[in-house]
Formats: sequence, structure tokens, C-alpha cells
Amino acid sequence: MNVALIGAGRMGSIHGVNAGRHPDLRLKYVVDPRPEAAAAIGDPFGARAASLDEALTDPDVGGVLICSSTDLHLTHALAAVDAGKAIFCEKPIDLNLAKARAAQDRFADARLVLAFNRRFDPHFVALKRRVDAGEIGRLETLHLVNHDPAAPPPGFIPTSGGLFKDFTIHDLDLARWLLDEEPVEVFAAASCLVDSEIGRLGDVDTARTVLKTASGRMCVISNTRRSGYGYDQRIEAFGSRGMITAGNVADDTVQTLTDAGVSSAPIKPAFLQRYAEAYRAEMAHFADVAHGRVTSSVGYPDGVAALVLAEACDQSVRTGAVVRL
Repeated sequence: MNVALIGAGRMGSIHGVNAGRHPDLRLKYVVDPRPEAAAAIGDPFGARAASLDEALTDPDVGGVLICSSTDLHLTHALAAVDAGKAIFCEKPIDLNLAKARAAQDRFADARLVLAFNRRFDPHFVALKRRVDAGEIGRLETLHLVNHDPAAPPPGFIPTSGGLFKDFTIHDLDLARWLLDEEPVEVFAAASCLVDSEIGRLGDVDTARTVLKTASGRMCVISNTRRSGYGYDQRIEAFGSRGMITAGNVADDTVQTLTDAGVSSAPIKPAFLQRYAEAYRAEMAHFADVAHGRVTSSVGYPDGVAALVLAEACDQSVRTGAVVRL
């Protein structure tokens, strides 16, 4: 199936390459106002730069990869669904919950995969499989750790949507997926501890969030824009008969043990390396969805549900109160 990539930035360079390498997809167009960025992704696969209208009106294009700026995700997704294309869309679906909800019916029959890549990480998939199989009894609580290695440049902050919609939203979706139950209470506390410029621009860089479901299950999410030791990505799942944990992935498994102590390789430095397998797996899932072999495992309603929780986090930080959904 021919696909068009919209957006040749950081995420476009990941998803465009993975689509170009997938045996069931062919990258035909790259849509980006920067010719050199479009060429860098498209040239190795014989894809050429095109306008959005050209890509969407081409009947030989069956799918669209939306990796544009966050404020254009919904606009481009709506254009793609109206053109009858299968859609792979970066998260979040939009920064405005009301707009996202208003558009939901338009995607009722769409072949859409929303790129919550943690669901496709093989380590997290294995953890969920064991939790669902009852290896630790009934799941009771979760602890999710998502710590960036270093803060983003200040110029990123004003258009990011804020920590909860840009960053924590991955954990909010992960919590829903693992708990298999919707949170009904949200409490979040946040500070600006990493970079005072982030605070001056109206955002926070450090947060702790507690989610609670109707049955009483709880999830604690730890976020920071700076770890100082790599890209920290961990899950601890506690049940009635024990716990299951998915730890960090190191560059290799070699350890040196001497009388000076134990040394080992560092953990993955950033999301590009840590989630490389997940990015490939979610593109493979999109290929299956686009060809009609399976239905999407993470669709538009999941994007809306995560956005509901992200806005509840913001509200809780502003008010200092628990938000009940």
C-alpha cells in the first residue's frame, strides 16, 4: 500500500523510515514545507515531496502517517478520513478536549492507529500478558516511572501543550491499558525543579500523579524532564499474590565485578533508542489495520480518554484538589 508522510520532523523521521522499510507499505510522498527535510526521509525510498492536497487526492495512496505539529494532528486526521485513507497519527489527537470530542463521530468507521507506542514495547507487552494471566493474582496498584534524560529546549515548551498533554499522556494511556479499567479520580502535584525557564513559560517539569478506579485500583505516575542518568522507563505492577516489574533496558548485559564494585552499561539514553522496537511494532500493526487484516488496538476513543485524564491533571495542579470524573 502506498502511504504519504505528513511532517518530516523528529517523529516523521522515525515513522517514515519504518513505513518505508515495511514489506506491506511503500512510502510514496513526504509532505513538509522544508524540501531538504522531505528529501532526507523520502529519497532513500524513492518517495518525493508533495503538497498535502496532492497526497490526499491521489487514489493510489491508501494510508497517511500524520507526524505534523501537535496543533495540526486533528486537522490532518480529519482531512485524511474524508479522503478515505487509513490513518497513523502521532499523539495527542489534539490539544483541545472539546474539539477532540466534537470530531469523534467522524472517525467511527476509520482505520486509525493512534501512536501510543508504549503499548507495543515488547517488555511492557510481556508484563501485561503476565498480569492478565493472573500470575500475581488480582492487580491492585501500579507504579509507572517516565523520566526524560534532560529537559527540552525552551523553544519547545510554548507549542508542546504542557507536561501532561505532551509527556504524561503516554503514562495515562499506559495506565488505562494495564489497569483495564477507567480512572474515576485524578490527583496531581507538580513543580518546576529542572529549568526555571520552563516555569517562566508557564509549564512544569516535575510531577507526581495518582489515578484511582471505581474498584479502588490505583496508579502512581512519576515524571521529570531530567533524570541525569538516561531515559528511565519502568513499570511495577502489584497484585494480591505478588508483583511483576519491567525494568530499564541497558545498552548491553555485560557486567564487570571487581573489588571496586560492580559496573555495567548505561540504560538507553533517549526514547529513540529505548522504543525502537515499539516504533517498528506499531507500524507493523498499522500495516495490518490499513490492509484490513485486524482492527486497531488503539484508536480515536483512546486518544480522547487520555486527553480527558491529561486535562484532569492540569485541573488538579491548578486547584490542589482531587478531580472526579
